[in-house]
Amino acid sequence: MSNMERSIDGSHLAIHFSKMFFYDYLYDTGFEPLVLYVIAMSIEAYLGSPKFLWGVLRHPVVLIGDIINFLDKKLNREKRSEIDRTVRGFFSLLILVSVTSVIGWMAAWLSFNHQFGWVIELFLLISFLSARHLYDSVLAVKVALRSGGVEAGRQAVAHIVGRDPTFLDEYGVTRAAIESLAENFSDAVVAPTFWYALFGLPGFLVYKAVNTMDSMVGYKTSRYKAFGMAAARFDDILNFMPARLAGAIIAFAAIFTPKTNPKNAVSSMFRDASKHRSTNAGWPEAAMAGALGIALAGPRHYSAGIIQDSWMGNGSARVSINEITKALYIYIVACLVVVGLVASLLVIVLSS
Repeated sequence: MSNMERSIDGSHLAIHFSKMFFYDYLYDTGFEPLVLYVIAMSIEAYLGSPKFLWGVLRHPVVLIGDIINFLDKKLNREKRSEIDRTVRGFFSLLILVSVTSVIGWMAAWLSFNHQFGWVIELFLLISFLSARHLYDSVLAVKVALRSGGVEAGRQAVAHIVGRDPTFLDEYGVTRAAIESLAENFSDAVVAPTFWYALFGLPGFLVYKAVNTMDSMVGYKTSRYKAFGMAAARFDDILNFMPARLAGAIIAFAAIFTPKTNPKNAVSSMFRDASKHRSTNAGWPEAAMAGALGIALAGPRHYSAGIIQDSWMGNGSARVSINEITKALYIYIVACLVVVGLVASLLVIVLSS
């Protein structure tokens, strides 16, 4: 058998394997989950999250946060040893993953076996997806800077970054907004799509739960260094491939964005991504810095003190407000690329 034949056989085997676990039993209901995901992405992009519901219902992310806060309060007591708190943090992660995976499988089962069961899955997908929210939040920083100056920009950017915005000048606010856009393109768009494509709704919900837990307890402070270690490490693992894919998509999107440099995005990504203190965040941020011809990261103020990060990108750190516009353009194109990739996978699945 030739190498090409082996490759073709391997591809058919992989598709058959995924269909056996995630797709074959959908054909009885006639609803393909990837179609549902594309619909959810489209609705969320156009309308955003259904905010009118959250005055009546608790948002799913808030419910996950409630579970994490409960586990933190009960299991992460400072009188315990670091080893004990590390073990308890691991079991807290295990509980969260178990709960969300079971909920995901139950919702998926309803979607597969009941005529209108897919409505629940669609609702969950739209609720957790946040591509539109990220766009609106970064755009709000630009509007605030233009209309209200630096102080208004600081207040707007405080909603999307973890650092202390008090010390940020106009350039710092602009960089912070662009960095958040790039990093969260990976966390909020690429990674959820990646895990949904592999494992359906259970994979999607587990990823969102772990990412939420990391954002709440994955800090190297005296309280969370031990307890949050498992969540932080697992989040790094789950984001390893999506972050690198996100960087590549940003570089590709720069091809279709006026006054950006896709070649520089690629070179900056491979040169500077490892300089970031995060295992994964450097890839999309370095790609964005290279595409725009600016410098991102660098020294930053957090509540715990100043973080002396290296600069990414070979441009100027004096980033103008107009760069936010270009970054948002790249982001929109990159999101369309993600939709295109899902649609391509859908065609492969349906035609196999």
